Amino acid sequence: MISLDTPLAQLPRISPQRLDGLRRLGCRTVRDLLWYLPRRHDDQRERVTVSQLRAGQAATVEVDVVAVRARRARYRKMDLIEGEVGDSTGVVEVVWFNQPHLRHLLQPGDRVTLHGKAVRGRRGGLQLRNPDLERERKLVSQSSVGVLVPTYPETYGVTSRWLRAQVAQLLPLAASIEDPLPDEIRQRERLIPLATALRDIHFPEDQGALDRAQERFGFDELFYPQLAALMARRQRLRRAGVRSPYSVGIAREFVAGLPFQLTDDQRLAAHEILTDMDRPSPMNRLLQGDVGSGKTVVAAMAARMAIAARHQVVLMAPTEILARQHFLTLRELLSKFEIWPRLLVGSTPAAQRREILAGLGTGADQLVIGTHALIEDDVALPDLGLCIVDEQHRFGVAQRLRLLEKAQVNPDFLSMTATPIPRSLARTLYGDLDVSQIRHLPPNRIPIQTRLVEPAQRSAAYDFIRAEVRAGRQGFIICPLVEDSPLRQSRSATTEFERLQSEILPDLRLTLLHGKMPARDKVQRMQAFANGEFDILVATSIIEVGVDVPNATVMGIEDADRFGLAQLHQFRGRIGRGPYPSHCLLFAESAELGARSRLQALVDHQDGFELAEIDLRQRGAGEPYGLRQHGLPEMRVGDLLDEGLRRRARSAAEALLDRDPELRDQGLRRQMRHYQVVFEFD
Repeated sequence: MISLDTPLAQLPRISPQRLDGLRRLGCRTVRDLLWYLPRRHDDQRERVTVSQLRAGQAATVEVDVVAVRARRARYRKMDLIEGEVGDSTGVVEVVWFNQPHLRHLLQPGDRVTLHGKAVRGRRGGLQLRNPDLERERKLVSQSSVGVLVPTYPETYGVTSRWLRAQVAQLLPLAASIEDPLPDEIRQRERLIPLATALRDIHFPEDQGALDRAQERFGFDELFYPQLAALMARRQRLRRAGVRSPYSVGIAREFVAGLPFQLTDDQRLAAHEILTDMDRPSPMNRLLQGDVGSGKTVVAAMAARMAIAARHQVVLMAPTEILARQHFLTLRELLSKFEIWPRLLVGSTPAAQRREILAGLGTGADQLVIGTHALIEDDVALPDLGLCIVDEQHRFGVAQRLRLLEKAQVNPDFLSMTATPIPRSLARTLYGDLDVSQIRHLPPNRIPIQTRLVEPAQRSAAYDFIRAEVRAGRQGFIICPLVEDSPLRQSRSATTEFERLQSEILPDLRLTLLHGKMPARDKVQRMQAFANGEFDILVATSIIEVGVDVPNATVMGIEDADRFGLAQLHQFRGRIGRGPYPSHCLLFAESAELGARSRLQALVDHQDGFELAEIDLRQRGAGEPYGLRQHGLPEMRVGDLLDEGLRRRARSAAEALLDRDPELRDQGLRRQMRHYQVVFEFD
């Protein structure tokens, strides 16, 4: 008998290929599949003619197949089905990627219904890309009947049409789902039951039903993490932690020894952090600062204060490159106070590692900087008083907890990020944290000129890169993939490196960097580039953090539309770190209208916090901020820009904890297991 917990592999007529695709989508059980929510609903009753198609708009057309052909894309290494379809008003191009089976289903003269978004093709005409397809005989199939037809995020071998059919068959099981939201909250907020919401989020009878279902799921997605964050915060404030007294004299001495003046934002952030460290309960603070805003100096002041109170300090970074950069910076800032940091990374030689472990174990070494090597079992930190984690979202929750567990008492915790997080998202995702922001860059930073490069301008862009190198500068070329993939139509770093080296920039010195290389090779190549031994570094997103090359003044980003705004802004922050004007070139030959709008925002704005808000509005909360990396469920429906709904959810969570601080409701306790480790509550 099929239940919500039945593995999808036990269902009939699901091929191994589709099971692989479902696993990539995070679906392993019937429950997972029912909770795989649509990303949009299309009203496919409204038909338009070919002449009424408009670029950037989704539409449904009934057309005849004029021509159809299959070919293998040489550069992208993928199967293409191309053709023309038309009606009495005109003809339009159509293309499907990696769906070779369609060649056997479509013949000239077939009558089909297509639904998709029209985009501008390379020759300027309209083109339908990967549209949903229904042949005439199947227009009234069970999976497509309805006012609003769901469209799901897809992957190779798993289409929305197939998902609609599966969900429609399994949806009756939703009646057995337990609703963890207390009835009194649901009734007070006038929310529909969870089973009803699940039915209507997939197959709503009308727009009103869809709105009510989205409100219920949106409320849940905002309520549960805020409830967890409030529980964690209340419990933390009741715990005893270490205390590092706030010495104004030590702070002034530190600032006086700097070769530059702190900005007002840096001063305020430092004051907030040092005040927290002087309290009896453990600090839990997030320091947000744009690329190059000076977060490390603030962290160094906090480390200085903790060490003055005879506590050990640890700083953990996600990569060796970033850890080494922090090591050099902190050594420069703190050595004048006779504080000598140690560096512990995966490539640390065995003899040196034993020496470092001995110094940490006895408490003789007060400051250690490193990577995941810091959380290995043989690393002892008996006097740990301050944990600093840079780019925390790149670590798993368990890794951060292992670091905290090395302390004898609850240490102060400071996380830093150069990925600006919108205030609305921070209130939900980081509700258990206090947040400090460094909004303004130091006054000597030169704004980076950013521009979109059209296909016809690519040759001129390469000439510009060559001119920068001849002027004594260096540059980056960023690609979204390490190697070519049949699943994604994007440039790979390895292929692009070979093409640039042999055909485009053979007169320049190029090197390659990507995440699949051994750690030692990555460090050596990055160091060689920083030393000026290479002109151009071709890389993947591995250079997003921890690369400081002041001589680099130009960056080209291939398939820029494949990245989110926040990540693009991080890439751009790798240049413009020296005294020279810098330029970021965005290559996005096949970008659709929405993607081009996102890229234009990068052209128009330098402020990472403004870009984060734009990114949130354009793309939603679930994907761009990597909630799964935090250990949280993706936010598929909740609108973080809906301040009214967020406040309703937070108010309900606060009232619930005021009434039931121990959370005795068993249904809620089971639901909160998803958040327990993330927010560290009992």
